Amino acid sequence: MKRKINTATLTLFLLVPCLFRCQPPQTETSQTEIANTDPLPSWNEGESKKAIMDFVGRTTTAGVDFIPVVDRIACFDNDGTLWGEQPIYFQLAFTIDRVKAMAPAHPEWKAKQPFKALLEGDMKTVMAGGEHALLQLVMATHAGMTTDAFAQIVRDWINTAKHPTTGKLYKEMVYQPMLALLNYLRANGYRTFIVSGGGVDFMRPWTEEVYGIPADQVVGSSGKVKYEVINGKGNLIKLQELNFIDDKEGKPVGIHQYIGKRPVFTVGNSDGDYAMLQYTSTGNGPRFGMIIHHTDSIREVYYDRQSSIGHLEKGLDDAALYNWTVVDMMNDWKEVYKN
Repeated sequence: MKRKINTATLTLFLLVPCLFRCQPPQTETSQTEIANTDPLPSWNEGESKKAIMDFVGRTTTAGVDFIPVVDRIACFDNDGTLWGEQPIYFQLAFTIDRVKAMAPAHPEWKAKQPFKALLEGDMKTVMAGGEHALLQLVMATHAGMTTDAFAQIVRDWINTAKHPTTGKLYKEMVYQPMLALLNYLRANGYRTFIVSGGGVDFMRPWTEEVYGIPADQVVGSSGKVKYEVINGKGNLIKLQELNFIDDKEGKPVGIHQYIGKRPVFTVGNSDGDYAMLQYTSTGNGPRFGMIIHHTDSIREVYYDRQSSIGHLEKGLDDAALYNWTVVDMMNDWKEVYKN
């Protein structure tokens, strides 16, 4: 529903400084001060912003809905919730770059799928291979090295690689309203966690810099590691074996195993987040679930039910059932990415 602007009120507001020129010029300063007190400045006034602020207000002040600081757990999906995910998941872009960089040391990839197709730029064949093909690519490029070495590779990539459409660094493809929300929650005693289907070792090297979320508050999919002593130094070696998939029904499992408490505030953007949102909303006491609906085809990408990436159908259908706030990106956000 489009928000109506009261033009008469707006006109009066703008004309007040002109009507009282005999007074000291305090109007602009006071307006700036008021704007600076807005904890969500990149959100438009509307039901979504109101719902967030009402919940935080109720749960952080004395009353029936008060939540002790120790229980103020907020969980966020990453892809499509905190940063973009189109036209492909950003970790897949990283994987593609790693295959190309590693190819000279692996001549056998020229004749082996899905590596052959990727190196030839045939992403249709790569994607046709499904999860198995993608898993092969990830395992080959994310394993066989120490966790420290992998973390440095990720840091180098995130600081140089650019999105093919916007030309921005991938770490700049972060939603400004979500950064404001993270800061607002933390300012009110909430601990913010990432709970993502993405690789935990891929996210941890940069999440604190980009989101203010430290590595120990990142839950994600993981591969197995083994401990080895190399030249007298203890190391963890990444193996080509899956350990845990933190997606769909795996997200509540990951929350239990790595956080140990049911969240009271959860945000996602796809049906991959449905179980995490449901797990949050069906707990006792005040709960808040939110879905980022990608409705903005101008500043970002419009997608939901028909998309293979960020598919959102069941979440939209059941949002009212669980009282989830559905954020309309086009109408609820003043800005998407930092200009």
